[in-house]
Amino acid sequence: MILTASFERRLPFGAAFSDSGTTFRFWALAHAEVRLEIRDRDPVLMERDAQGWFSKTIEAPAGARYRFHLPDGLSVPDPASRFQDGDIHGWSIVIDPARYDWKTADWKGRPWHEAVVYELHVGCFGGFNGVAEALPLLAELGITAIELMPIADFPGARNWGYDGVLPYAPDAAYGSPEELKSLIDQAHELGVMMILDVVYNHFGPDGNYIPAAAPEFFREDLHTPWGGAIDFRLPEVRSYFTENVLYWLEEYRFDGLRLDAVHAISEQDWIDETAAAVRASENGRHLHLILENEFNQQSHLAGEVDAQWNDDFHHVFHVLLTGEREGYYEDFVEDTAGKLARTLQDGFVYQGDPSPHQNGKPRGTPSDHLPPTAFVSFLQNHDQIGNRAFGDRLTTLAPPEGVEAATAALLLSPHIPMIFMGEEVASETPFLFFTDHEPELAEAVRNGRRKEFAKFAAFAGAEIPDPNAVTTFENSIPEPHSERAEARTALFRKLLAIRAAKITPGIPGCRSAGADVVGEKAVVSRWTMGDGAKLTLAINLADSRVPLPSLEGTVLFESPIGAADAARSGSLPGFSTVALLEPAA
Repeated sequence: MILTASFERRLPFGAAFSDSGTTFRFWALAHAEVRLEIRDRDPVLMERDAQGWFSKTIEAPAGARYRFHLPDGLSVPDPASRFQDGDIHGWSIVIDPARYDWKTADWKGRPWHEAVVYELHVGCFGGFNGVAEALPLLAELGITAIELMPIADFPGARNWGYDGVLPYAPDAAYGSPEELKSLIDQAHELGVMMILDVVYNHFGPDGNYIPAAAPEFFREDLHTPWGGAIDFRLPEVRSYFTENVLYWLEEYRFDGLRLDAVHAISEQDWIDETAAAVRASENGRHLHLILENEFNQQSHLAGEVDAQWNDDFHHVFHVLLTGEREGYYEDFVEDTAGKLARTLQDGFVYQGDPSPHQNGKPRGTPSDHLPPTAFVSFLQNHDQIGNRAFGDRLTTLAPPEGVEAATAALLLSPHIPMIFMGEEVASETPFLFFTDHEPELAEAVRNGRRKEFAKFAAFAGAEIPDPNAVTTFENSIPEPHSERAEARTALFRKLLAIRAAKITPGIPGCRSAGADVVGEKAVVSRWTMGDGAKLTLAINLADSRVPLPSLEGTVLFESPIGAADAARSGSLPGFSTVALLEPAA
């Protein structure tokens, strides 16, 4: 029997649909009056309370188009719009969340230690329906969690998603709310979690109408790279974003959220407050919160937050495989093998150590007490590829054997692994920065991008791809490598099968048992698994063999073939990874 149900997060603002009348609530502290516009009707005066909340309950069916009309003549979309007609500057749409019947209403999710995350850009897959079509192959590969780059309504038809201005509205370029719910439903039928990347540290440069209604939403005394900081000191602001978290988790049944650049949120206690609200709402479900925090702060990870993206892991592997030294990579040039050992052992490399890239300023906090599951590790992601001038993937920068050895280390370590779309087919297609802005803003973004890379020697005199050109987006859609795709997919499938069968069951309670440098680009890292077994990874990212002390355990994996026998004989071949598991005594 298929259990069906509908889910709704009853928001304290926006448009709350009911058969007996839709209630509209809008915060416009700066104004004495606001009128509600329903398309094809006369505007209606809303009622104001002392806190600047305007409300009105009227008959408005699902599908009705509405806006809020300010005294200066400006009509603005609902900041809590559930869907838009006419992009970010158009009409908001009244949505009835109960219209979608969930087939997986009894889905409770999966525990975090089972996560193998696959990050993707919805537009590159052709929208929500295109992602749904790809689900069976990804599930068969061994992926257990899909992470969508931000989908909140952004200007135009193509964008990374970090220019969103309506955080409650899925962008219509990707599909309807019902199509997004269907995608999540289908993923759950396959046993795959769905995670959404959300942005709470800023709004995009086009279409943010909140300052026109409530300028108090933003601070004048504190600025971020995107303008005045969002004022998380105000209860109305805190509620706006906390409700957004609960909305995606409850109404859309996402299994988790990844919060972008939380280091740019001034009131860090909001993160813990919201995490506590999520835990209070779980009701038997496995819900997961992941942070991006370039400051390597562990405080939230000691509380109710599951994990944090570990850029240090990426940077170490990238320097070892490519030899790059510019920008933040300069922090990983000295004693790189030692830093590799530390990231495998402790998660963060920088735990209060002075950062050369930041002129010797300390970076990070101690992380050796945290479990491996507190770290989402990766060899590639949208930032590390797309923030390069030409969107170069690791496949174009490093030898294939080195990438395969690093992939084995990533997928067989007890850290939570994340794969970026296309890695599993050895794609060499770039992932470029792309937008769809109006001409004036497009020119500003284009010039800013060129200026950003002018200081890098590698890009001097080169023509940076135009972010606003349609071809820039089209060229970013991953394509399988003509020669290596099949073998690379087989490698991912094999590694993830080994992980699921031999490593994942022992991850709860797993702790590092130390890591040793055995060569200029080689380490041996050990973990005591929760069941008492001993996991060992021997990794050599140099192109030549290194001496190796004796290793114990049954061979789980070796790359290339023969690497395990060589390791038992006292040396580890170039570009190799060997994984061994010694049963509990």
